[in-house]
Amino acid sequence: MHFKNLDEVDRQILKYLSENGRLSNAELGRMLNLTRAGVRDRINKLVDNGIIDKFTIIVNPLKAGKNISMYLEIEAEWSKINQVAAELLDREEITNIYQMSSFPHLHVHALFEDQTHTSNFIEGLKAIDGVKSLRSEIIIKRFKERGSILI
Repeated sequence: MHFKNLDEVDRQILKYLSENGRLSNAELGRMLNLTRAGVRDRINKLVDNGIIDKFTIIVNPLKAGKNISMYLEIEAEWSKINQVAAELLDREEITNIYQMSSFPHLHVHALFEDQTHTSNFIEGLKAIDGVKSLRSEIIIKRFKERGSILI
């Protein structure tokens, strides 16, 4: 992905870090023909400017015991959509919540251990004030996935 407000060196730093966030400044410097301090300064500037939002890891949910990955479309009353979203924020099963266009609904991604866990969670969602309906789909196969924008 190309961003017009980044030079080629910054794009390369982001590319290498997105592939392996454990690279040291010295390793990056060798790859980019920069000093360790030069790499550090550029990374700090990317952080200060909000281009790098955070440093994190990607966990494989299947290997961590979350065997069911599901998307939910939760239709809500317009006047209560923010209240419904607020109720969902603290649910540890939920990884992402988005308000979508067209009609008042939330697009939600969640991870579950098994069918019983999934069923109990969905039943609990139906009890939230403001939820009109919900539709769920289990992910069968992943072809491409990004936790954030990878460059």
